[in-house]
Amino acid sequence: MKLLLNGDLEKIDKGIRLLQEELHFDLTDDGFPIDVVQSSGNLKVSCDGERGFIQFEEKIHFFRALGLWLENYHKQKIFNITEEPQFDMNGIMVDASRNGVLKVGSIQFLLRKMAVMGLNVVMMYTEDTFEVEEYPYFGYMRGRYSFSELKACDDYAHAFGIEMMPCIQSLAHLKEALKWNYASNIRDTEDILLVGEEETYHFIEKTIQSATKPYRSNRIHIGMDEAHQLGLGRYLEKNGYKDRFSIMSEHLKKVYEITERNQLKPMIWSDMFFRLGSKTGNYYDEKAEIPQKVIDQIPKDLQLVYWDYYHTDKDFYKNFLNMHKELGSDPIFAGGIWTWNGIAPNYGKTIKTTHAALQACKDTGVKEVFATMWGDNGAETDPFTGLAGMQLFAEHGYSKDFDEQKWKERFSFCGQAELSDYLELNKFDETPGVSSNNIKESHPAKFLLWQDVLLGLFDKNIEGLPMSGHYQQLAICMQEAKERNSDYPLMFGYYYQLANVLSEKAEIGLELKTAYDAKDQDSLTHLRDQLKSLVKKIDDLRKAHRSLWMDRYKPFGWEVLDIRYGGVISRMHTAIDRINDWLTNKISVIEELEPERLWHDAPWVMPEGAIGRNVYHRIVTASAFSE
Repeated sequence: MKLLLNGDLEKIDKGIRLLQEELHFDLTDDGFPIDVVQSSGNLKVSCDGERGFIQFEEKIHFFRALGLWLENYHKQKIFNITEEPQFDMNGIMVDASRNGVLKVGSIQFLLRKMAVMGLNVVMMYTEDTFEVEEYPYFGYMRGRYSFSELKACDDYAHAFGIEMMPCIQSLAHLKEALKWNYASNIRDTEDILLVGEEETYHFIEKTIQSATKPYRSNRIHIGMDEAHQLGLGRYLEKNGYKDRFSIMSEHLKKVYEITERNQLKPMIWSDMFFRLGSKTGNYYDEKAEIPQKVIDQIPKDLQLVYWDYYHTDKDFYKNFLNMHKELGSDPIFAGGIWTWNGIAPNYGKTIKTTHAALQACKDTGVKEVFATMWGDNGAETDPFTGLAGMQLFAEHGYSKDFDEQKWKERFSFCGQAELSDYLELNKFDETPGVSSNNIKESHPAKFLLWQDVLLGLFDKNIEGLPMSGHYQQLAICMQEAKERNSDYPLMFGYYYQLANVLSEKAEIGLELKTAYDAKDQDSLTHLRDQLKSLVKKIDDLRKAHRSLWMDRYKPFGWEVLDIRYGGVISRMHTAIDRINDWLTNKISVIEELEPERLWHDAPWVMPEGAIGRNVYHRIVTASAFSE
């Protein structure tokens, strides 16, 4: 479409040009005229059939408005739409610390989508995946970002009015950074810094300076969450036991002074205050009592980030937001797009928690929110599967009352994809035996893909459930989704192949056990041959996943998934050989198939409404994986 935009376009001109290809329009002197006005108040778009109008306040509002205008012009030509922004800050956190480090081009793709959705902040979660000149081992061989890469992303974001800022760690969650010998003097436990040491604060200041240098923003997230063993490692040896509230307050004071020296505005995760104030150590303890002397030591302009992507009750969020307000400054809320459930997103959980949380934020006047997009345990889930969740946050952000139909229509335009197909990805883990919407966070697609066909640690969990049929039907759905969503052929192509593999692999361990117990040679011969053909399909799946990864991420980190796929394939070769040896009487028993199968009773498995959840090394073996 040809457009002629009239008005003061200087500050938005670069962003407009970056979106021309994305939104399929050209700027020409003979284009359809649209008057553009920057003014305080609501976002407005209209068209009378002969002339268009866009009113916006913030830079980001213009790009959402431009998308709204184009979307509605193509549908109805004459329209008048007003939207009231609900939040001052609404965006995403990109996880670049769980092996998947997005390419600059991938970040810029997300920024274009965010601009049209109207999301205005990106936090780059980088525990050690950015350069710190003084520490060459910091992020070594982990795909760390250079200054120039992050600067290019920040420049790109700025064109749309999107603020980029670093999110680092200055206390815990530093296992990968602290594993090298350079860190021996600043390490308390394997993932927690040694509080109170001058060398520790020199390290923190250098990382803060390096993390913030590429960005225009003076805001920084300095982490400090989940420091469960704080003061219980080398700190304990050096200083004896000390109240952890005191340790936390002492450390926060010193790190805050570093941010002040560097003219930065910090925020931290809030959980450690609530955990230390809870008799059970539970973050979400509504009876937690934080001593007044601790509250008094929290810097008044330090923002606390309340992260919660678990609860589905709006009143819980409202109560906990108000508890945060009692600690000082206005809290920031961090929800979640469940890209870390396993190997596919959990949209059932995402939708339920987001509706409750963001409505609570509106009701309590919280003005800053963002959605985390974690990549726990290897970044197995493609990050672009989170686009529908980003649109969900966006639609909450521009309406007091959420409109599901508008979410669908807006995603069709902004995401250039069918919302129903994205939500269908939920079925990889919302299988038979799993409660509606997978609220208990089960991840059968992950454990069924990685588990050993001879050991079958999760076989008991799926016994009697029609898993093969479920994935056969899902494979058909994914093939159709691939055809409908031409902008995402690699993503839906990969998930088609995953469903196809799981339709064969899901129950094969149970079938092997049944045939072996019956000493049914014909069935074991058939299953052996099936394993041979399945090896090829799993290798094809590996290649599809590799193509998807290399399109999105830097190559670093893929080696972990290569090893996981290689492990599945290698163990299947072993299974084939073991069956052959038994069939030819080289061995009298297949010892791996002898034991009775037990329910996988690990801490992460929640029996009611779930059939299993665990990390990779607890899925593939009952032995010590890497001790």
